[in-house]
Amino acid sequence: MPRPILATIDTEALSHNLRTVADRLQQDVPQGNAGVPQVSLTPAQGGLGIAQPWVRPEAAPFIWAVIKARGYGHGIEAALAGFGEADGLAMLDLEEAVRCRELGWTGPLLLLEGFFEPDDLDALVHYRIGTALHCAEQLAMLESSSAARQIDAFVKLNTGMHRLGFQPHEFRAAHERALALQADGVLGQVGAMTHFARADDDAAVTKAQIDCFLQATEGLSGPVSLCNSAATLTPGLAAGLAAGPQWVRPGICLYGASPFADQPADSFGLRPAMTLSAQLISVHRVPAGESVGYGHTFRAPQDMRVGIVACGYADGYPRHAATGTPITVGGVATRLVGRVSMDMLAVDLGPVPGAVVGTPVVLWGQGGPSVDEVAAACGTIGYELLTAVTPRVPRRVL
Repeated sequence: MPRPILATIDTEALSHNLRTVADRLQQDVPQGNAGVPQVSLTPAQGGLGIAQPWVRPEAAPFIWAVIKARGYGHGIEAALAGFGEADGLAMLDLEEAVRCRELGWTGPLLLLEGFFEPDDLDALVHYRIGTALHCAEQLAMLESSSAARQIDAFVKLNTGMHRLGFQPHEFRAAHERALALQADGVLGQVGAMTHFARADDDAAVTKAQIDCFLQATEGLSGPVSLCNSAATLTPGLAAGLAAGPQWVRPGICLYGASPFADQPADSFGLRPAMTLSAQLISVHRVPAGESVGYGHTFRAPQDMRVGIVACGYADGYPRHAATGTPITVGGVATRLVGRVSMDMLAVDLGPVPGAVVGTPVVLWGQGGPSVDEVAAACGTIGYELLTAVTPRVPRRVL
């Protein structure tokens, strides 16, 4: 039989999380817009669609569902199945964008890092893929193109993240170059975007970034995109940031993990979309004073039962997970003990006296600790754990 480890991807949880985010955004629509026309997101607008489209007030922001890093480790196919009602999909890799078209997605696509060489432009045109523009070199590549391409673009402003984007004093000139390209037919729709550095923990920094963006883009028309997961989930933050169309870019929250260290995902009504599960493949007694695993980092304080789980760092479980990291065995919460090996890890079976070889184990997800709880115990974030699950772990898409 196959090795007993499995990553189960729940596409209904993905759909639920997208709808939860959409509902959160609707709460921010000003009361004065209560009578505005309603927009029903249909498969023709959003791509693959699912059975019951939601109805969104026209004033509510549009949603880019971010599916970078293979849908945060969930798989592009599963992400498309779950996010069929998103207004658009955003990713990093051109290959992922092309795959979305091949799978039938007809809605907008956006490359968050943009293109990297002139040859990429033909694919952007052929597959109708939009791009971020964050540096002068990208503008120069477009200016060297003689063909009318009609590529939609967002010019990126660095408001304090200091990663990608034009500096505030450079932004107007870059945006004017983009508009000139639009007039020549090289670009289609031209918008503006930025990225928040501390929307998860510092409102003052975020406000300063918003002020910088509003000042740099004052008087400009076109769509804008500012809000990541944390900003999208912050009540009132997405409201009133733009006079024109606004696109939010939720990522991690769509997969059922939280962007906030102090607010669990379920407090927002989000559901885990990935469950990493395995089984006990050995059960034995460890005498008091004996140690477990490489390096003998855990010593049994008394006689205890230890179970060995078919999961290790070669499967994507963090090697630096310490004794005490939460894990569930047979539906009972317990803890990891000792150092994680390449293919196995050990768990304390004291709370689970009935555990035997074959007893199910949940590393994170439905029926076990949340990925955020495991990540916190490991000194990292849920993003890293979800994207680190390796190809050797079988996937089952529900």
